[in-house]
Amino acid sequence: MTSTRSPRIEIEYCTGCRWGLRAGWVAQELLVTFEAELGEVALVPGRQAGVFVVRLDGEAIFDRGRAGRFPELRELKQAIRDRVAPGRSLGHSERAVAVAGSTGEDRGGEEHGG
Repeated sequence: MTSTRSPRIEIEYCTGCRWGLRAGWVAQELLVTFEAELGEVALVPGRQAGVFVVRLDGEAIFDRGRAGRFPELRELKQAIRDRVAPGRSLGHSERAVAVAGSTGEDRGGEEHGG
């Protein structure tokens, strides 16, 4: 008998696109950040082309198809925090939002060789 622990994060990713490593990295980052709050993090190989959906207890909190891009780790952490640990600070992940628009966005281009 299989049981799931709540809260449960599910990351569905496109296998044909080879997004398993990206999904695994996101899972690892969420486990490190929310080690005390999360019950389970699951990687779900998707059959639909281009799928990359992050769900919390069955509710989609990010869908690449709708957004037209991959999620920023910061926004995933904030969305999950708001649901599982509302009063908790995310430290540098949270401060990055306040900086965005000044030097934060410029640094993003440099990280990608731009």
